[in-house]
Parts: sequence; C-alpha cells; structure tokens
Amino acid sequence: MKIPRIAYCSPINPAPTGISDYSEELLPYLGQYADLTLYLEEGLKPSNPFLSQSLELRSLNRLPSDQKQRPFDAILYHMGNSPAHAGIWRTAQQVPGVVVLHDFVLHHFILWYAANVHHNVQSYVQEMKERYGEAGNHTAQLMIRGRFTNSAFDFPCCETVVAAAKALIVHSQYVQRQISSMRPDIPNAVIPMGVPLSPLLDRHLAREILDLPQDALVLASFGHINAYKRLDPTLRAIAQLQANWPNLRYILVGSVSPNYDAKGLIARMGLEKVVQMTGYVTRPVFESYIAAADICLNLRHPTAGETSASLLRLLGAGCPTLVSATGAFTELPPNVAAQVDLDATESELIATYCDVLTKYPSLAKELGKQARNYVAQNHNLDQAALGYIRFLAQVYRWDKITRFRPEPLWSLEETFLPLPFKQKEVHGKELCFSPFIPSIAQALVDLGVTEKDELILQTIAQRLADFQ
Repeated sequence: MKIPRIAYCSPINPAPTGISDYSEELLPYLGQYADLTLYLEEGLKPSNPFLSQSLELRSLNRLPSDQKQRPFDAILYHMGNSPAHAGIWRTAQQVPGVVVLHDFVLHHFILWYAANVHHNVQSYVQEMKERYGEAGNHTAQLMIRGRFTNSAFDFPCCETVVAAAKALIVHSQYVQRQISSMRPDIPNAVIPMGVPLSPLLDRHLAREILDLPQDALVLASFGHINAYKRLDPTLRAIAQLQANWPNLRYILVGSVSPNYDAKGLIARMGLEKVVQMTGYVTRPVFESYIAAADICLNLRHPTAGETSASLLRLLGAGCPTLVSATGAFTELPPNVAAQVDLDATESELIATYCDVLTKYPSLAKELGKQARNYVAQNHNLDQAALGYIRFLAQVYRWDKITRFRPEPLWSLEETFLPLPFKQKEVHGKELCFSPFIPSIAQALVDLGVTEKDELILQTIAQRLADFQ
C-alpha cells in the first residue's frame, strides 16, 4: 500500500497566529495517514522540537521545484487573515492545492500584502473598486488612511485566494454557505476544527498560582484584544455587575492591538481596579486562567467567518461561556454556550447571564459539562485528521485510505510545560518559573537536544533551580 505524500504549508510557532497552534496539534494525527513534509517561511525555526524530530522541514520557496521533481499526492495551504501567511499565499498562486480557509474575510491580509509585499497600495484600491464598485472604493480609501472601518468586513477580498485553490476546507457551515454562493463550482468540505481536550485543573490551585482571590467572582476573555471583541458593551455590563458583586474581577488574557486603546477605555469607565490585562501569555498560563475563571466571555462582532480555537478550548475545559450570536457561533447548540444578541440589549444580557450563572452554580456546572462533552464528541483531533484525509482522497482520487501508524507522531501532552508559576515549597524551597526558559528551550532546539538527552536536561534544570 502506497503511503500518500502531503506537502503541508502553514505557520508554526513562534509565528504569531493561532493557526500555528492549530497545525502543531493537527500534524501528529494527520501523520498517522500520510508522509508529511512541512513547508515553512524562510528563516522560521520551529520552537516545538517534535516538528523537526518527526517531519521533514523545507522552505516554502522550494515547493514549486520540489513539486516538479517529485510531485506530492496532495498539497495543503493554510490561509488566515495574518501577515504570517504571506509566503503561503505567494506559493499557492504558483502551485495549486487544497486551501484551508480559516477566515472568510481576508481583507486586512490583502491590504497588508499590497502595501508590504507588492509595495503598491493602489493595487488594493483598484481591486476594491473593480470588484465591489464605489462602496468598495470608499472603504479602501478609508483603510489606506488608517481608518479601520467595520465596513471592511463587508468586502471579504478572498476571491483571488478561492480562485487559486484546487478545493477548499472550511470549519463551519456559515463559511461554506458564503463560499458556495461565491463559487458554487469549487469542491469544498466542512471539517470541524479539532482541539485537544483541556485538562480539568483545580480552580482553587489555579487562583493560588495566579494570585487571584479565592472569593472573587472572576470573569475572563481570551485571545487578541481589538475593537471587534465587544469590550465596550462588556465593560458596561461589568460596571452594572459591581453593584451585586463587589469582589468582581474581569481578566483580559491576550495581546492588545496597537490600534486599540483598551487601557484608555477601561480608565474612562473607572474600572482600573476591576479589570486586569495580562498581555500575551504562554499556553500553560492560558490554561490556568481558564481554570481560575467562573465565567468566560468570547464575544466578537463583526466576524471574519473564523472558527475560534480559543472558544473551543474554553468549552473543552468545561467553563460556562458567553458567545456573540453571529456567524459560525450560532451553530453551537443552545445547551453548550449562552448566546448574546447584538442589539441594544447586549450589555444588559451579558450582565444578566453572568448574574444568573453566578447565583445558580448548578446551572453553570451543567452548562460547562455539556460544553466539554460537545467538544469531546465533535471537535476531537482524531475526527479532524480523518476528515482531512477523506477529503484529500476525494479531491486527488486516491484509491484507499489507511491508518498506517497506530498512534500520533507525538503526544500533545509532551509539548507543553506544566503550570509555570510559583508553587508550594518543594524540598524546602519555593520554585518559580524562570523567564529564561523560552530562550533556553529555543537554544536547545537549535543545538539538536531532544527529550532523550536526559543528562543534559537534568543538568540545565538544576542550574535553573539554583537561580530561584
């Protein structure tokens, strides 16, 4: 039985996009069915050592010649609305393949590409005018002047990406409907996003580690913070909730867009003592904040048609979660997440949901339980990988699908450190996470050190402990 060869083109960590995490979680499962070659932007070095240990890594600019010399059985391109996909988009125009469309709206990427790769922003303006008429031209003129208007979401700018694709993979019926109305002739499939099921961490311990009060009502939002994450109506709800919950904490876990003055908005509403912004955090820290939260808020509008991996992680961790009733989020069953309408009642509804879920903990617990079951049954990585392989077999006309490896290429549990925070005394000494660990880990990867080099790792661990 011939093992299919797949060229897999995607950002990976440390490229700053959630699709890096997505691919690093999918690849070990996809590798059960195929021989994978991972194509990366020139100069991008994986921070995950399992990638270089388990896969052949090659530069994206070599894919056209590699395909001529020894054609792959399938090519996968991951496209999202981020500069991290520049090389992928450039290569996808030269060598057609199956495009995984993570965002239906690629407007911001296309504008960035015109300005930073073509060095001709007027090419973007011209395309907007020709494709969308005077309304498109008006929005383009605002965008190139730095006025990032919500009307940009009305013009997806994904047409050229779709036209260059052999077929499309999407993660929601919402995006599939948009694509089918645009290009009813192109083969496409909905493959639900797969995520690892988050461990159920102890809330008391998580709060102790994060220095959060045990008796506080903790609300949290996760992911990159920008003007579309509904912070304004959420803060109005927070101000309203303070009357009944004086020990309220609202934590924003993630980086903040440089174009969005979140701190100023919080100050204007007088909520500096209630709202905490963490900035970008590592995955173990992210998981710890989920465990510490009573209720999670995953609100956004307008939507680019994205399926939120961070939302699936919240649901998978069993956290009661509020979502905006828009786009792909409306596909969630009603017993999995509380949906917030985007109208004049938005703030009031956020406050009411939080109040009810806090007053009735059994209801919150049941919502979290149903959410975790939903993710386990509908968004697991085994199903996602099999969905990919079946669709690729259909598009490229493979004769047969075989799982020739019984286990994933590596265990995802091995790719993340344990909770990297201060813990109880160990051997009479308080242990803290060292800020040097990420740099040291990258240096070890560059030197070719693996988890098998136990003596080296033990020596380094001891030296780090001496600095605590």
